[in-house]
Amino acid sequence: MAKQKFYVVWVGKVPGIYASWAECQQQVNQYTGAKFKAFESRSEAEQAFAAGYKNYWGQSSAGQGAGGSAGFKRSRSSAAADPGEIDYDSISVDVGTRGNPGPVEYKGVDTRTGDILFSCGPIAKGTNNLGEFLAIVHALAYLKKIGSSKTVYSDSLNAIKWVKQKKVVSTLPRDASTKEIWDLVDRAESWLRNNTYSNKLLKWQTKSWGEIKADYGRK
Repeated sequence: MAKQKFYVVWVGKVPGIYASWAECQQQVNQYTGAKFKAFESRSEAEQAFAAGYKNYWGQSSAGQGAGGSAGFKRSRSSAAADPGEIDYDSISVDVGTRGNPGPVEYKGVDTRTGDILFSCGPIAKGTNNLGEFLAIVHALAYLKKIGSSKTVYSDSLNAIKWVKQKKVVSTLPRDASTKEIWDLVDRAESWLRNNTYSNKLLKWQTKSWGEIKADYGRK
């Protein structure tokens, strides 16, 4: 089970400290200029909330965008691991599973608003990483179809690697129970081999930014 995080909302519908990403999302989704961050403990969150966002959140040199596109400020203690800015002009993807392997579903959302742009599933049986891979390729194909150069965010390093090498590496057996997901993976690999894209494919920095906007909240 994932360790609980606490979410500070300095600027949002109702500023405060929230114990789940779902509660945080309710305060920041579609809120222009929202400023929020995840912390490992309630005491850290309380200290950060009292100190104010200026100690944790910095604007880019180009200024804050219309949708509140600001980044986290580099500090002395974390300069080497500075996550940079969130590119809100992007799609975020994530997977929901019931067991691993087990039923798989995925979706892609607008990072700025949280609006669902596409979804798939549940697929009868698969793994989290295969679902993440399919979600990324779906996002790339979706963006190519509409002629968009938006960034794609995923919180799975394995899936990002597979997309870049155009080939998955999975021990999931190919049998009748997994035929559906393997058929989709084969099609996705074929799409990658036969198409090009200019979109940036980036790792979502969960420790700094909180759960990815497409999160199913099942952790």
